[in-house]
Amino acid sequence: MTKTFQDLIEEVHNKGICQECGGCVSFCSSNEYDVIGFKDPYSPPVYINKDQCLECGICYFICPQTHILDPELNQTYHFSEFSSMPLGYVREIYSCQATDKDLLRVGTDGGVVNSLLYYLMEQKQIDGAVVSKTNAPLSRESELATSKQELVQAAGAQLNISPQLKEIQKFSTYTNSISQLNHYKFNKLAIVGTPCQLYTIRCMQDLGVRPSENVEICLGLFCYENFLFDSSQLKKFEDDFNIRYSDIEKINIKEDVIFKLKSKNGGSKTVHIPFNHLKPYMRPACNACADFTNIYADLSFGGLGSPDKFTTVLVRTEKGKKLMEGAFNAGILKKLETDSTRKDRRKKLLIEFSQYKVQRKKAFMNQLEAEAHH
Repeated sequence: MTKTFQDLIEEVHNKGICQECGGCVSFCSSNEYDVIGFKDPYSPPVYINKDQCLECGICYFICPQTHILDPELNQTYHFSEFSSMPLGYVREIYSCQATDKDLLRVGTDGGVVNSLLYYLMEQKQIDGAVVSKTNAPLSRESELATSKQELVQAAGAQLNISPQLKEIQKFSTYTNSISQLNHYKFNKLAIVGTPCQLYTIRCMQDLGVRPSENVEICLGLFCYENFLFDSSQLKKFEDDFNIRYSDIEKINIKEDVIFKLKSKNGGSKTVHIPFNHLKPYMRPACNACADFTNIYADLSFGGLGSPDKFTTVLVRTEKGKKLMEGAFNAGILKKLETDSTRKDRRKKLLIEFSQYKVQRKKAFMNQLEAEAHH
């Protein structure tokens, strides 16, 4: 018997482990009938028109918490298990920086992701990229960027998840949006996403679910956890850390969370907050995720392990390798030449964060199981 959205509710939502990536909503086979959706932005999706559900099971298969397709994905991306491969399959590790001053200035670390996206656009390898656009210091929304200007406007790290997958669905070849896809001619897309978002994309590609054929390349972000900031949480955050929401200019994530704040004299100051101090604001379902470095991406990116203004890049696939080679040859990225000591420290840091996230998931799932038996 095929598993349905009702099974997701019982096995994922009711356990409190829905990561709200939006995959089930965006790629529902009956999405034109609004079968499922988000009624509350801070809660898992729900049935809207249950009687229109086809009970096809796609939502269940692509959910990052059901792990149905893990064997197929692991074979494709050369992964076995985190105990032996804490970073997943990695060909190369670089510390890089954009050579474009505009992209470097607005980038979270070294401006590398947007430089690669702009390069892909200029080379006509993609028609656009699904990225996160900052609409407030601690809030963002997904957007399709098709130019350098749009990439610059969207740049910068944020702490809450954005519904990337819904943006891809807009350019789907489902019946209700063929005309839109043909009108904009978006046949090849890049997506920048968190591990749960890219997991869903890879499951779609494995199943041949449209519009996954339009995803040309997946650029993955390191993700330790995402955060919830509704109005009450925001007020608590300001009080706890003596930070005014309106003063936040930029956020960076390395060994801790770094806030760049406007100061009264017109300059800026930097505040470092350890991850464990932000635990009250953490999205609870992030405890159920073990993937820190985005193991199913073509390339993975983050600030951890690299100095200021540089991005750590993990090369995973042949497609990712060719993109980095092209970017280096074109001069849009420069590598930080690192000695063996720095390389070892960089890798050790990445492994430490990865192993901690795996251990955190194990403890959380054990706790859920124990509570279920009481």
